[in-house]
Amino acid sequence: MSPAPLAPWAVRRESARPRLYPEPEAPTRSPWQRDRDRVIHSAAFRKLQYKTQVFVNHEGDFYRTRLTHSIEVAQIARSAARALGLDEDLAEALALAHDLGHPPFGHAGEAALAAAMQLFGGFDHNAQSLKVVTLLEARYGGFDGLNLTWETLEGLAKHNGPLAHPPPYVAEYDTRHALMLHTFPSAEAQVAAEADDIAYHSHDLDDGWRAGFFGPADLAGLPLVGEALAEAQRASLDMPPSRLRHETIRRVIDRLLTDLMAESRRRIAVLAPESADAIRHAGAPVVGLSPAMAEASRAIKEFLFVRLYRHWRVNRMTAKARRVVAEMFALLHGNTSLLPDDWRARAGASGGAHAAVLVADYVGGMTDRYAQEEHARLTDLSVPG
Repeated sequence: MSPAPLAPWAVRRESARPRLYPEPEAPTRSPWQRDRDRVIHSAAFRKLQYKTQVFVNHEGDFYRTRLTHSIEVAQIARSAARALGLDEDLAEALALAHDLGHPPFGHAGEAALAAAMQLFGGFDHNAQSLKVVTLLEARYGGFDGLNLTWETLEGLAKHNGPLAHPPPYVAEYDTRHALMLHTFPSAEAQVAAEADDIAYHSHDLDDGWRAGFFGPADLAGLPLVGEALAEAQRASLDMPPSRLRHETIRRVIDRLLTDLMAESRRRIAVLAPESADAIRHAGAPVVGLSPAMAEASRAIKEFLFVRLYRHWRVNRMTAKARRVVAEMFALLHGNTSLLPDDWRARAGASGGAHAAVLVADYVGGMTDRYAQEEHARLTDLSVPG
């Protein structure tokens, strides 16, 4: 089946802005297919398999990791982009790349790095994703990073919308390759951001339910989820618990995505954009949930915050993870001679701002497993260095 024609407001190949480093385009792939392929082949993407979503990787084979989260976001983003007449490949590339900057142990690791870097510009995983694809990935002879298209980099930098006060690395990169940080990103980037939220809701409900942190009785009164649960229960009165969970979650995804399509089409009809730049210069996002569904989404977030993200079992792992990351950062920043050869050669003097940024890049690129092993090598006399 041939792809559907693009809408006037979609990002188009003929109006694509140049990459930072000029390259001849691939004869068999669009620029954004090439971006997607470079992301998939990157080391940072492979590492996502062993980076925490909510549950640390070793806690169970069925819980989501950053990799499976990114794949689920990509599936939702492609579906939404197709329905809105957008470039599916750009939406997919953004979805697959959006979490490349996440440090080990998920938000616990990010909180620890942000605290450690408070005097040195902070640490933000969205900014770090841009840094990964523009600097830290070292695969090509002619440039650092992956040399992705302007459109993909714009979407990564503005994952959460316009940046009035960009993080230091984003601001620095913008001086070399201006990303229009003051505007909204493309509709494809907005789709990827909304797909991120939909995936979060669905798989965190699934994983928390699977882990036994809550069950049908707890979810019955929750907006949207309770309705999906009741419909699943009516479909089969003797449905096994595991199938009830799956039937409920798929209905949650369907309702969120259906509402997203309807509301986005309504907003686009009001704006009547004639180009991708019209989307960028709109006064508000064109892709989003209706007010009623956005309220239901907030209720789900609040429920998950209390019942999953702050569950005592998750709190224990979070506390351990933050300690591991904080101790590693302090040891390596205070004594850069402890770094591996290739990192030590670039670190400079211990304790300074340059060393702090480099150590944050080193620790931020670790998987959960490697972080635990490296922490042991740095702190446990019985473990060889």
